[in-house]
Amino acid sequence: MTPIPVNPSSLPAPSGYSHGTLSGNTLYLGGQTALDADMRIVPGGIVEQFRQAFGNVLTTLRAAGGIPEDLVSLTIYLTDIPDYQAHGKEIGKVWRELAGPVYPAMAGIGTTALWQPEAMIEILGVAVIPDERLVRVEGGKAPRV
Repeated sequence: MTPIPVNPSSLPAPSGYSHGTLSGNTLYLGGQTALDADMRIVPGGIVEQFRQAFGNVLTTLRAAGGIPEDLVSLTIYLTDIPDYQAHGKEIGKVWRELAGPVYPAMAGIGTTALWQPEAMIEILGVAVIPDERLVRVEGGKAPRV
């Protein structure tokens, strides 16, 4: 089975990577920072960066036919763990707004820096999408949705 890139057109066009890679029913979601459509990190702190980064993850998930409940694992890289913890209730509210009350296995990992210097968060994950919702790819090329 050949892995298929999944690159939603509503996200910045990738160069040298894919937003997601589909192998069978498993979607590997590439790390997403808080980049907006103009390739800029959203302002406003960790809560707004979480909203944008997680929204980018969900955009890729939905492009393959997935829903938040299909997420089986997320890894969250943070440049400031205490800031994330201090805003935990607000971040939890954003999670429930975007994904509902279901949570996959997760890890939060502190790091000194991310690809974009102003990025405070990067989220990557894995989802397993049931056959009945999986977006089928024709000709070995993923649709840009």
